[in-house]
Amino acid sequence: MSDPSSRRPKPRTDRKPPTGKPADRKPYDRKPSDRKPADGASPDRKPYDRKPRDAGSAGAPGERKPYERKPYERKPAGDRHPSGDRKPFDRTGAGAARRPPRPRDDEDRPRHDDPEIPETVLANQLDKVARAELKTLSKDNADWVARHLVMAGMLIDEDAALAHKHALSASRRAGRIAVVRETVGITAYALGEFELALRELRTYRRISGRDDQLPLMVDCERGIGRPEKALELGRSVPKATLETPVQVALAIAMSGARLDLGQPEAALTELQIPQLDPERAFAWSPALFDAYATVLEDLGRTEEAEQWWQRSDRATIALERAAIPEGEDTVEIIDEDWDEDAAH
Repeated sequence: MSDPSSRRPKPRTDRKPPTGKPADRKPYDRKPSDRKPADGASPDRKPYDRKPRDAGSAGAPGERKPYERKPYERKPAGDRHPSGDRKPFDRTGAGAARRPPRPRDDEDRPRHDDPEIPETVLANQLDKVARAELKTLSKDNADWVARHLVMAGMLIDEDAALAHKHALSASRRAGRIAVVRETVGITAYALGEFELALRELRTYRRISGRDDQLPLMVDCERGIGRPEKALELGRSVPKATLETPVQVALAIAMSGARLDLGQPEAALTELQIPQLDPERAFAWSPALFDAYATVLEDLGRTEEAEQWWQRSDRATIALERAAIPEGEDTVEIIDEDWDEDAAH
């Protein structure tokens, strides 16, 4: 069983299950014990490193509910003005001295022990699509939430726990915003909190009406130890309605669920999709090739598996060299003309 965190997605600041849970084996996890990546390949490449939109999503941390009384809203009878005619906003009455002192600037910190945000992190660093979802909030609140989302996106790989804290802080102020709940789900997934991640991603799906996080939800079911439920969830949406990258990620997750059930032949079938094209490299190709090679190895077809490992390495190098402009995600690769010296 391999570590699900190897394909951890980022909360939409770039727009994919960590440590050992009951079913954390991933079909796309390469077994590195016997082989090294081809020269020039990125050693820490993550097969399912799908980046969610910059800074992910916003959430409303702890907006006061109408029925929550503030401690200073009601005073004992003895504090009322002796004349009985105290004005509603009179701050000079007998009870004024008992009012809690106004906090100094250095004490006026955010509630709930929200993690600090560097001054260099700005709300406009959140991508435009995610930022647009925050328009229902007040400007100050929207900016505050956006900065926490930016931090969640920046930290998801290096400190998933802190990224999750930023996501939760955003959620306390914007819990009804889809991109915020999505970010909480992704950061929880990165921590291996699969039940929480699944709950948050379901909420995101309900609010947004989108199925783009379906692969992650399938993996969460696997992480909880319910591969049959994972397969049922993966089949609940027609594949043709999903965007191509989501179709590929879903095929990988479904293949993993098959492996969890001890069905390697079925796992291989799940990956035999039109996007499994050895002659062209798309953004999703390395992860798909890795998954296919892993299942072939489980079936004892080691020579074929090695060919797909090599294709994965070549696809990675080709994509890195292509410097693909934004909006394009494919580059031609040709097996026959591959020159090992070119990697040096």
